Amino acid sequence: MRGTEADHHSNSATEGSPRTGRLYGVGLGPGDPSLMTVRAVEVIAAADVVAYHSARHGRSIARSIAARHLRADHVEEPLVYPLTTETTDHPGGYRGAMDEFYEEAAARLAAHLDAGRSVAVLAEGDPLFYGSYQHMHKRLAHRYPTEVVPGVTSVSASAARLGTPLVEAEEVLTILPGTLPEEELTARLAATDSAVVMKLGRTFGKVRRALEASGRLAEARYVERATMDGERTADLADVAEDSVPYFSVAVLPSRIDAPRPVRERGEVVVVGTGPAGPLWLTPESRGALAAADDLVGYTTYVDRVPHRPGQVRHGSDNRVESERAEFALQLAARGRKVAVVSGGDPGIFAMATAVLEVASEEAYRDVPVRVLPGVTAANAAAARAGAPLGHDYATISLSDRLKPWEVIAERLHAAARADLVLALYNPGSRSRTWQVGKARDLLLEHRAADTPVVVARDVGGDGERVRVVTLGTLDPAEVDMRTILLVGSSQTRTVRRGDGDGETIVWTPRRYPETPGGSPGAGAEAEAEAGAEQPSGAPEA
Repeated sequence: MRGTEADHHSNSATEGSPRTGRLYGVGLGPGDPSLMTVRAVEVIAAADVVAYHSARHGRSIARSIAARHLRADHVEEPLVYPLTTETTDHPGGYRGAMDEFYEEAAARLAAHLDAGRSVAVLAEGDPLFYGSYQHMHKRLAHRYPTEVVPGVTSVSASAARLGTPLVEAEEVLTILPGTLPEEELTARLAATDSAVVMKLGRTFGKVRRALEASGRLAEARYVERATMDGERTADLADVAEDSVPYFSVAVLPSRIDAPRPVRERGEVVVVGTGPAGPLWLTPESRGALAAADDLVGYTTYVDRVPHRPGQVRHGSDNRVESERAEFALQLAARGRKVAVVSGGDPGIFAMATAVLEVASEEAYRDVPVRVLPGVTAANAAAARAGAPLGHDYATISLSDRLKPWEVIAERLHAAARADLVLALYNPGSRSRTWQVGKARDLLLEHRAADTPVVVARDVGGDGERVRVVTLGTLDPAEVDMRTILLVGSSQTRTVRRGDGDGETIVWTPRRYPETPGGSPGAGAEAEAEAGAEQPSGAPEA
């Protein structure tokens, strides 16, 4: 190889002595020798030493791919794995055994490099894509001149053999190892557009369950030994678990031109998008929005969802909730999969109630309806301010459009007398300008004027502004429909942290002062109980 070309490809900070050899990580592609790159062939032909990983039986897939390019005078270095499962009596366990092997293998290659020999480490696919070569790279590349020759990955090869686009336009591709925990696989498969799951074999059963739980099993394709002898493709749902080798992948191809299934009856999924953009979406909600045939919702919320080819969007005014809910249910009754888009959490002053109210009517009782939770404004604002909702709190809407102000005032009095922190939703709008002032005056009958109040506007949005004021100085003119107020209890604290421009944090202690005649604390047991969130479904204390 020409010296100038070799110098050009080096990514090492240290070129070493004149006698130092050069390390190459050579990607061989997915298995068909004709898919090796010209550069890979050049490097193998010019190398002094060819190294490759193999199992203890001595056969190496990497060597077999490159076999036609090996010379009789090549020095071959088989790097034989000491084990192929995680069962070992090594004192350091599986990871200890493998680390010891990689160190020993790197030392063998370093001896050749120190003697001035060039070393080509063969790697199936691409050397830095789930490849064994990377373990040599991390141990040697900083010590010797190094070049990595990229190769065609099994991901690209599988898509090519399926003859189906993997991703198009703005779709997102997620690549996952099947060794992830099942719940993590399920969440990531639900959230993405397209996906490839590597390392099947013994993980196939888990991956199949994750695809089913995420609602993606019908889309999933299976590719085994892409471009190699014994290649097989199939719908993943039809593949027997005991027939799956390690060299296979699960593929969720592009959805853009995928045929929409014909359903006798669809479903409505009410999706909470959180207080602002995509950062606040749960994986399940993200997946439901992507899978929907139709999006229905207040135009402002629908506009937060990325446009997807083939998906129909139905935006409407914020004051037609019942009509919007009925329209969504009518679409679902005709076989459409409908996502009703709601801001925050759909079950808190939002669209879930409107949908379920209409869905309770006789005409729609057979239409499936699901509600997916979202981050609500109170939780988002509290997180920005610190932990003002750390103890008991009440959530009240100040809007008197759907309930009389007298009911609101009575509830404010009751919550204030109980010394609860208050999360006040819908405090004001262009046409409702007096409610905040009335609420402030009412609360001052029960709370000190220096009670901390978090004024949070547009949390998560471009116009986010979170301030801490006191109840006595709360200015109604600074509050609009995009604002939520968190009013502290008698125990809520504010602390200034840092110097000069440091932040003010707000928090409400979990421990409440003992009342006269109350029972004393139970020491460590009470502390543990106070710090434990009650699991869902557990009986109430």
